[in-house]
Amino acid sequence: MPKDYYKILGVEKGANEDEIKKSFRRLAHEHHPDKGGDPQKFKDLNEAYQVLSDKEKRSRYDQFGSAAFEQSAGFGGYGQGFHGFDGMNVNFEDLGDLGDIFGSVFGFGGRQGTRQKRGADIETEVTLDFIEAVKGATRNIKLYSNQPCSVCTGTGGEPGSKIDTCKTCKGSGQVTRATRTFFGNIQTAAVCPECQGKGQQYAQECKHCHGTGIEKKTEEIQVAIPGGIDDGEAVKIAGKGEYPGSDGKSGDLYVRIRVKSHPEFKRENQNVLSDAHAPYSTLVLGGEIEIQTVDGSGKLSIPEGTQPGTVFKIRGKGFPYLRGGGFGDHLVTVQPLVKKKLSKDERKAMEELKKTGL
Repeated sequence: MPKDYYKILGVEKGANEDEIKKSFRRLAHEHHPDKGGDPQKFKDLNEAYQVLSDKEKRSRYDQFGSAAFEQSAGFGGYGQGFHGFDGMNVNFEDLGDLGDIFGSVFGFGGRQGTRQKRGADIETEVTLDFIEAVKGATRNIKLYSNQPCSVCTGTGGEPGSKIDTCKTCKGSGQVTRATRTFFGNIQTAAVCPECQGKGQQYAQECKHCHGTGIEKKTEEIQVAIPGGIDDGEAVKIAGKGEYPGSDGKSGDLYVRIRVKSHPEFKRENQNVLSDAHAPYSTLVLGGEIEIQTVDGSGKLSIPEGTQPGTVFKIRGKGFPYLRGGGFGDHLVTVQPLVKKKLSKDERKAMEELKKTGL
């Protein structure tokens, strides 16, 4: 039965090479047999990719369909075993992480060596006042998580215990196994399940953590939050996430920041915004008014003839830039102060002023 290679890879007929490769990477990860995927779908994906990733084969497929490749050798008519695989021209290095997956299945290609297991990241939230977000702050955070065992320091071995060569892998850190693929039976190398690729084992496992290297406990850490951080941003503390065990490294801690609103100030990028009110006479004649800044109260000079809504810039009184030096500014919008109730003298003065047309 003819196969629609474009449909198998989930791409349009006019898809370019990058789109085909990207879709293949995603679907191959999803359907890989070692990850519980469907072997037949995995085989079909590879068959489709070998054809559509090659200009000559793709042209032949567009003209004749999959029948041009469905011969006795499985597909492509390129022979059996490694012989046929060479004809497929797969660049494992070009596929990045996917090369490692294929290397583990077929026993060649991809990057060599075992990967260190990494613990899960942890995320928590802290709340800052507006001024703390400007100036910076510190917070003490309690974490209840998997951490290196306090007795064996995370090695999994009883302190003082002898370290022996792993009997399963004979110190190589790898074991070989036969894997059945659509190319036939292929012998592959895999990480030794006994020593997790280290090639060595402790003669006695740690009695406290039973050899896992993990201890669930509470830790209090102090986190420095830099000034200039915005609501929703996070501070990363490397190595303070979950510890995965003796053959891995801890994940990271992400402290998500929430910033409270302020009754007078607002934020716009690295600038602080606020409003100030000045008596009408000060706007006309000039003078000084008292304003609030992130550093406390201060004076703002109002030039003669200032119009309502004029914005004054106080340089360097905003948020610091997280990357690179310098500060934002404080932008103050000045509005006239209109009294709701006037004294007799104030009303008389306003009546006289009204007569002048001001």
